[in-house]
Amino acid sequence: MVCWGRPSPARARALLLAAALLVAPPSARAHAFPEHADPRVGASVGASPPEVRIWFDGEIEPVFSTVRVENENKQRMDRGDGGVSSEDHRLLAVRIPPLAPGKYRVYWSVVARDGHRTEGDYPFTVK
Repeated sequence: MVCWGRPSPARARALLLAAALLVAPPSARAHAFPEHADPRVGASVGASPPEVRIWFDGEIEPVFSTVRVENENKQRMDRGDGGVSSEDHRLLAVRIPPLAPGKYRVYWSVVARDGHRTEGDYPFTVK
């Protein structure tokens, strides 16, 4: 029978660290997620906003991040100039012309600085 005995303090710390890394959840910062948007998700606005803006919880890559606005008929309604703000690399925005009353959907896709992609969409309504 082999008796391993008691591990050294250094070995015990290494084993505890390895166990902690195995059960620790991956960092939430591995992806960029929306913090808030203007217009807000699901909002009903009284007038057409001049642009749609989405702020993320981390910096996003300008080259790989996109945003668009579509109406109920899947027609693109934005000006096609969407992108990451040069002053705030957490802000994704696109200008829109005056919108008629109706339902609209914002589609976004971003790549975080660490290379992870997230995407999503949300509705808003112009009264």
